[in-house]
Amino acid sequence: MHERTLKVLEFDKIIRILANMTTSVLGREIAEQLLPETDQHRIKEMLDETDDAVSYILRKGNPPLGGIHDIRSSLKRLELGGVLNPGELLGIGDTLRACRNLKAYNGTGERDKDFNPDSIINKLISGLVTNKRLEDRIEMSIINDEELSDEASPLLGNIRRQIRDKQNSIKDRLNELIKSSSYQKYLQDAIVTVRGDRYVIPVKQEFRNEVPGIVHDMSSSGATIFIEPMSVVNANNDIRQLRIKEQAEIERILRELTDDVRNITDLLLSSVHLLARLDFIFAKGRMSLEYNCVCPRLNTEGRIIIKKGRHPLLDKKTVVPINFWVGDSISTIVITGPNTGGKTVTLKTVGLFVLMTQAGLHVPANDGTVMGIFGHVFADIGDEQSIEQSLSTFSSHMTNIVQILDEADEKSLVLFDELGAGTDPSEGAALAMAILEHLRQIRATVVATTHYSELKLYAISTPGVENASCEFDVQTLRPTYNLLIGVPGKSNAFAISRRLGLSEEILKKAKEFLSSENIQFEDILMSMEEDRQKTLAERMKTESYRIEIEKLKDEMERQKKKFEAEKEKLLREAREEAKKILISAKEQSQEILERLRNLERETEIAKKNKEAEELRLKLKNELDKLDQALAVPLIPIEENAKAPENLKPGDSVLILHLNQKGIVISPPDKDGEVIVQAGIMKINVHISTLKLIDEQKSQVHKVGSGKISMSKAMAAVTEIDLRGTTVDEACELIDKFLDDASIAGLKEITIIHGKGTGALRKGIHQFLKGHPHVKSFRLGSYGEGEMGVTIAEIK
Repeated sequence: MHERTLKVLEFDKIIRILANMTTSVLGREIAEQLLPETDQHRIKEMLDETDDAVSYILRKGNPPLGGIHDIRSSLKRLELGGVLNPGELLGIGDTLRACRNLKAYNGTGERDKDFNPDSIINKLISGLVTNKRLEDRIEMSIINDEELSDEASPLLGNIRRQIRDKQNSIKDRLNELIKSSSYQKYLQDAIVTVRGDRYVIPVKQEFRNEVPGIVHDMSSSGATIFIEPMSVVNANNDIRQLRIKEQAEIERILRELTDDVRNITDLLLSSVHLLARLDFIFAKGRMSLEYNCVCPRLNTEGRIIIKKGRHPLLDKKTVVPINFWVGDSISTIVITGPNTGGKTVTLKTVGLFVLMTQAGLHVPANDGTVMGIFGHVFADIGDEQSIEQSLSTFSSHMTNIVQILDEADEKSLVLFDELGAGTDPSEGAALAMAILEHLRQIRATVVATTHYSELKLYAISTPGVENASCEFDVQTLRPTYNLLIGVPGKSNAFAISRRLGLSEEILKKAKEFLSSENIQFEDILMSMEEDRQKTLAERMKTESYRIEIEKLKDEMERQKKKFEAEKEKLLREAREEAKKILISAKEQSQEILERLRNLERETEIAKKNKEAEELRLKLKNELDKLDQALAVPLIPIEENAKAPENLKPGDSVLILHLNQKGIVISPPDKDGEVIVQAGIMKINVHISTLKLIDEQKSQVHKVGSGKISMSKAMAAVTEIDLRGTTVDEACELIDKFLDDASIAGLKEITIIHGKGTGALRKGIHQFLKGHPHVKSFRLGSYGEGEMGVTIAEIK
């Protein structure tokens, strides 16, 4: 790619953004050297890298790339036999830790269901070297770039302890000295300080001979002499010897660590290159996510399709997305329209997207974006006036265009901004058409902006060339930045001048100077624009209808689900009621059978047989009632239903299969189909599924609570046995029993509580006094159970 093209299309700014997203110098170096490729396979690999990075970040979060250092110079020193300093060893330790963290971040196939062993990032991370032993040894031994830890070796720790002991001993001696009354008058300050690794005290100049010792320094004014008293000279000498031993041990440790690193030099060098590559690839992924980018589909036929493309250097909050296409039968796009209308931005967006794609970067657009692969991208954009070469704007542009025409071929993308401008309009238009025709003949892909009406006509009349325009709102005098392909742009000079207040007389005179062909052409463009606006309005109206239909459809689905839920609820309640009836019948059957067995033991045979027969009849009646109750349908099905006659709009009907009331909207058609408004829905139903609401009123009532009450009445029993329960348990059972008896329409019930102590009877009577369903109650009479039962009358 030409360096001038990269600069004009601001590809360098994209590289700067990418470089700032790297985390290491190594990754930044690769980003700053990135250039567009022309080989299709290489471009595909680069895009796959970015895809892989985006996938990793979305699934696992941002990778742990901290601690990556450029250790190449340190590894070079190792090759030359040098010993690494603490700072260099720390860098190597951090790099080893970064390798280990990335391997942990990558995980394994057993722990990650989305793990892809063939992914580019997985292969790169798999090649990293780790050495936890060396990493931990460096971390334990080195504190910072200049200092080793006491734990670096036992000997080093022992030496440093001796040094500290000696230093404390010296400080103690000197503190005693400066605090003594005999020495205080000689001292400038009562402090202990250090000069050249020797502990000294500050003595006044005039008393230098009063304090025996070695002079190590003098203040700048000469008033203070720093003396090492003779009493601590030997101790300071001991510290000096220990310092020499300490340094020797430090050098030994550094040599030992260096040898450990030297053993894996080649592996470390390989890991450095892999880390640099990973940092760069993840930067591409972060950039894709930051700018909401997509991976474009590639082709080598010069086809470009941009869906909602956004120039990455414009403010994300205000940039207007563009839709653009070129290729197949159309190789040249001529964009017209007023200045500041977005023509140049469109041109730069197309060119920059091509460069970004061929550099392996995602583009800020929507899915469905397609980018062609070009061998060359040429751009003639902006003011190219050259003072140094004494060239006018036109001459500078033409110099660049000549070079483009010499190098362009069928694999080239050529971008022209204001082609032919800067000279006489008629000549400029003629030159522009000739240039476009030449490029069309060699089958180059061209996007050009212009003001010339002649180029609009050329695009209309030439196969393979298409008009496009950047929309302009004459009412607000503002561009919309909306690109319209297939529509030539109007100059809007007269319309804009009229809005700005130019008199109609001057405008009329201006039109007289225009040729009739120009006037006719502008009128055609105005007519096309009006037709386009009408089509857009109709499309928006159609879209609103579609949205309304979708809402109605959703409401119909909601009503259907509601009906199904109600149906299921009724069936569930019916099943629960049937279960209760079965349980009650079983309990009564057991009671009757028990009494039958007792009767068999009685001596009066005739009486026994008679009572047994009565009990059998009672059991048969109860089972018959159970059978009838379970046979009652929840939603009755009317057989031989007759279709209503003479239905007219406004009639109230019942939709039988939905059990839903509705209003007739239109009379039956020839097929018997009727449109009925049911709630907010309009539905087509056959007349045979309808009944006039007056004819069906009693049926509607029966579908409701009446049938359920009937079912309860058939199944309800008139007595409840509470013997053996507590007062609280009995009250809870009576409360539900009274509810069921009231719904079933019973007038009287029997409560069996037994005689016993009378506590249960008393508690039940107290409960019945305040119950809303109880009209009155009394104890049983002779033959009813007397004191052992209570008879309650239901309201």
